[in-house]
Amino acid sequence: MSLKDRLNSSSKKSFIDTQEVKENTFMMEIPLSEEFGELKEKLHALLIDKVNTTPNWSQYSDNEQKNLMKQFIEYQISTNFRSTPLNKIERDRLIREIIQEAKGFGPLDPLLSDPSVSDILVNGAKNVYVERNGKLYKTSVTFKDNYHLKNIIERIVSKVGRRIDEKSPMVDARLPDGSRVNAIIPPLAIDGPSLSIRRFRADSGTMESLLKWGSISTEMAQVLEAAVAARLNIIISGGTGAGKTTLLNSLSAKIPNGERIITIEDSAELSLQQEHIVRLETRPPNIEGEGQVTARDLVINSLRMRPDRIIIGECRGAETLDMLQAMNTGHDGSLTTLHANSPRDALSRLETMVMFSGIDLPERNIKSQIASAINIVIQASRLSDGSRKVTKVSEIIGMEGDVITMQDIFVWEQTGTGVNTVMGMHSSTGIRPKFLDKIIAKGIDINPQIFDRNYRHTYLSKNGTKNPAPSSPAALEQNKTREEIVHKGTALNVDLLKRLKR
Repeated sequence: MSLKDRLNSSSKKSFIDTQEVKENTFMMEIPLSEEFGELKEKLHALLIDKVNTTPNWSQYSDNEQKNLMKQFIEYQISTNFRSTPLNKIERDRLIREIIQEAKGFGPLDPLLSDPSVSDILVNGAKNVYVERNGKLYKTSVTFKDNYHLKNIIERIVSKVGRRIDEKSPMVDARLPDGSRVNAIIPPLAIDGPSLSIRRFRADSGTMESLLKWGSISTEMAQVLEAAVAARLNIIISGGTGAGKTTLLNSLSAKIPNGERIITIEDSAELSLQQEHIVRLETRPPNIEGEGQVTARDLVINSLRMRPDRIIIGECRGAETLDMLQAMNTGHDGSLTTLHANSPRDALSRLETMVMFSGIDLPERNIKSQIASAINIVIQASRLSDGSRKVTKVSEIIGMEGDVITMQDIFVWEQTGTGVNTVMGMHSSTGIRPKFLDKIIAKGIDINPQIFDRNYRHTYLSKNGTKNPAPSSPAALEQNKTREEIVHKGTALNVDLLKRLKR
């Protein structure tokens, strides 16, 4: 290796190391000194006493309460605690963290306000992780102890009318911004309370965002939007964190405003923009084990509510049978998600979940129900670099014997890997789907050429312009074969001319 190559390699490695350090120190603050922590506890206790003794405190607005708290803390620092030296940074941090403890979610507030954080994972009081760009990083954020963490969890779940204690040590809830929260405490959590927060991104519910992230091509988006408008039944499958709910939100945005939509979820996450929406949410049992309302109960009830479309946040049990029956009895255009690693696995999971209903149906009848109810299965995947992609769009075309037949319309083809990046593109398989006739019958125009095998898909850049993808491996191989044939034909023609001259 030459000196120039070694210098370039060293420079590149230095840049990568610097980037890794920058990422691994993500949101690191200077740890609190013991004296700072003691002062924070004393001021927090005084603030709580002040709030409890202030008449008509609840009548003040949220901003007014924060201003009063700030004034009280500043007064205490400048009078009763002026012997404790604090610079401006420490003073501002002290005020901010005390108000967060009193009004917000304590140490979690900085993480919740950071738009780059997609997941917050708390494993006990001293271990807090975040996910950013699909990768996990440990932060320096800590709680005072497990009791402090439990108080924050109770504050979160109490805001949505849920409770968590030793009798009900698990809970699903949501934050005011729509983020999903799951918490579990001792005795089920051995090492202390555990908290998981799946962040809700304000820009994640639009197809334009998916296009700019490269999760889907403009041609695939055009076909899927047309499928929603044509009232095809669609299932979105994928693993945890693959972007199923995000894709469901973006597709549901294409439902016309004139239709009555009923959504059914365990914890409300969908953010539909239409006007005529009825949102239903399941209810867990109370302390006595009574009062539970399951997703199946809500699906059965929704059929009596004159729905045009039924959207189930996630199928995970006996409600699957009722959903399939609804799709087969006039409620076209329904959408749902489920956990599966491939479109074929999604069909197997549907069969298994139908059996949860307790109704003894022959296997062939179950498969026949699935084949006649579902039109499209969309597979969403999370790649090794943390990016989310729609890796397959498959069509169910019927039954052959006891097997559900399906065909891939679009696929994601990986071409290689770069520095923390997976390279590839979406491509068409060359199969023209049967549901295209239904789309055309609805008066929706679709360019049939986008289903050709050698068609180059395009992506939306961040500035809104369309960029063509590189040719797919299949198209390159096809073009290579054509060139070889032309080259051989030319060689044969030249040889023939030489013989004729002789």
